Amino acid sequence: MEANTKQTNIDSKATDENGRSEFPFLAVPPVFDGLTEQNMTRAKEGIEKAKIVADAINETLREAYSNNAKGTADYAARVIEFSGANTNAAFDFLAQLVSVKSPSEILQLSITHGRKSFEATTSQNRELWELARKTATETAEPLKKGFAGALPKAA
Repeated sequence: MEANTKQTNIDSKATDENGRSEFPFLAVPPVFDGLTEQNMTRAKEGIEKAKIVADAINETLREAYSNNAKGTADYAARVIEFSGANTNAAFDFLAQLVSVKSPSEILQLSITHGRKSFEATTSQNRELWELARKTATETAEPLKKGFAGALPKAA
């Protein structure tokens, strides 16, 4: 599509002293002034470095996510196991309560069950805490290594 220059009396080939078009919509932005082959090569090298760093970061995040998913699945499996064990212990306690003959037996049975329940809960919480700590450590480790390795590549 050609501009009708006859009606406006403007030379469509007109440029300023730097070789830029006098028409703003055709002008080359000043940021591109002085671009040389060497500058273009540097820009391409910078883009390649950025791609390498992005790939390294993506791989690091993939590994961290995989570790986190595995740890979370292990944690959930243990919670389900503990829930089953605790439910069975509660039913066993109820079955024993049905067979007691005196209030003192009820009290003794309740004390024994409470102590066992407290010990089991303490042990379960300790194990879950350790699983959570392990998952956090295994998730963070690739992030620490990956970013420590990727950042020098960017330089």
